[in-house]
Amino acid sequence: MSNYPKPDRAALVEIYRRADLIKQNDEKVIREIKAGRLVTPYYSPRGQEIIPSALSASLTDEDYICTIYRGTHDMLAKGFPLPELWGELAGRVTGSCKGKGGTMHLTYPAKGMMVTTGIVGSSLPIATGLAWAAQLEGKGRVSVAYFGDGAANIGAFHESLNMAGLWKLPAIFVCQNNLYSEHTTFADSTAVERLSQRAAGYGMPGVTVDGNDPEAMFGAAKMAIERARAGEGPTLIEALTYRFNGHVMGDADRYMDKAEKAEAIAADPVPRLRQRLLDAGVAEDEIAGIERANAEAIAAAVEAAYAADLPDVAELKRDVFAHEIA
Repeated sequence: MSNYPKPDRAALVEIYRRADLIKQNDEKVIREIKAGRLVTPYYSPRGQEIIPSALSASLTDEDYICTIYRGTHDMLAKGFPLPELWGELAGRVTGSCKGKGGTMHLTYPAKGMMVTTGIVGSSLPIATGLAWAAQLEGKGRVSVAYFGDGAANIGAFHESLNMAGLWKLPAIFVCQNNLYSEHTTFADSTAVERLSQRAAGYGMPGVTVDGNDPEAMFGAAKMAIERARAGEGPTLIEALTYRFNGHVMGDADRYMDKAEKAEAIAADPVPRLRQRLLDAGVAEDEIAGIERANAEAIAAAVEAAYAADLPDVAELKRDVFAHEIA
């Protein structure tokens, strides 16, 4: 991986800005749920912040991403507006889907965030379809599918990679391998040691990287994105990471190895990147300013969301069909 492009100082600072935003936002969501002010299903991405933050540094608003229910971090990393995010979390009309989708259906096409899906692995065929559209359009767009290690064992994974490899589509398949498929360990559910090995069967490069290392993740992502833009086809990236919380809010995570989890939390990638920036000469005031700005933006979005109206009951029948039925 020594030949991978490396992020410069500005890129690392930007990766940290996005990762800290994700971290702070996740912590705020959990506090609001525990306080009873927010009622929503929630799948914490805590521990996985670096992956989309490093990858999004090489994307534009024109590029597509598709993700799954544990994908709030993927959306925030690409620039999902906080007011529309919190409006959706709180079920208010100001949400990106008018408060009717919640965390499992976040979408913001204006910046290429096409869908969050509650169906395991369905980000893959949707992103593949968007990659095909991008190829036909010929404007250099790429399409990213985020998914977990469990989704790599369903049929849509194999079908999507086969089609993308066959047609050399501008797709990047990013498996955020956090070692747990819901309540099942990776070792108990997957025959291969590394998911990236599967890429060879579909005629595309496959790489396994430390998804918590901003340099490794940035380099692998940039290489894959540049290949896709150049018409050289798709790439499978297996980004190794760890989720700090249970599968969903309320999951006591008794199935998770306690020593393994403690070790992962001790190596928390967000404060680790913060220290890396300090060691590289980035001023404490600059970093603190980023953190303060993120906190203020989140607080403002939360306040605005709670002050907004709930959807009218008539919304139950809207946005169901392409043409409304009287």
